[in-house]
Amino acid sequence: MSRPLISAAEPATRAHEDKAPHEVVAMFDDIADGYDRLNDVLSVGQDRLWRRAVLKAVRPRAGEQILDLAAGTGTSSVPFVRAGARVVPADFSLGMLQAGKALRPRLPFTAGDAVRLPFAAASFDAVAISFGLRNVVDLGAALREMLRVTRPGGRLVVCEFSTVSWAPLRRAYEIYLERVLTPLAGTLSGNTGAYDYLAESIKAWPDQRALAAQISAAGWTDVAWRNLSQGIVALHRARAPG
Repeated sequence: MSRPLISAAEPATRAHEDKAPHEVVAMFDDIADGYDRLNDVLSVGQDRLWRRAVLKAVRPRAGEQILDLAAGTGTSSVPFVRAGARVVPADFSLGMLQAGKALRPRLPFTAGDAVRLPFAAASFDAVAISFGLRNVVDLGAALREMLRVTRPGGRLVVCEFSTVSWAPLRRAYEIYLERVLTPLAGTLSGNTGAYDYLAESIKAWPDQRALAAQISAAGWTDVAWRNLSQGIVALHRARAPG
């Protein structure tokens, strides 16, 4: 069961990981076909629960403008559209955008890097990013860009892999990442390197409290989080000042 939202209290440092942006883009381009199906298999269906949690946290309303960052093929955007919001799915992988456009031609897919968003200031009522924040080259810059394009009082929702709260499960999860996920995903996708990167980026990522501190440092207010699937995933949310 997910825990109640916990307020961020103290800053912590982000685990550093060097990323070559063109290499990350190339990996996602290569696995774009079948990406959603593979995610469903590797998460044992939990990704559907996580998407529902994101929808509930964003609380989209009819007529609102929502930026769905790292949207991939647009699977994460569909629930916002169904709620009546106007959604812009954005991603830095052209392969993902092309796959998404083929599946969902009515969505306004947009190419964009999270650290240099191609949108005017205060354009969106909410910004959501699911499983994409780990891939940005500069976390602080990306969080500040998201704040720049969000209207005063607007919402941020970040759904990302995190740190498992229960120690025995945490060790079992680490074994799954190292010995099951990478070889299985490599076999199913034909790209072992992409899922080696996935496992390594999860292990290097800051825990729930550290990420909350980073979000606060970028200028967001009312930062809080709650765990999903015992902390395998954490859902952070915040507001733009004003």
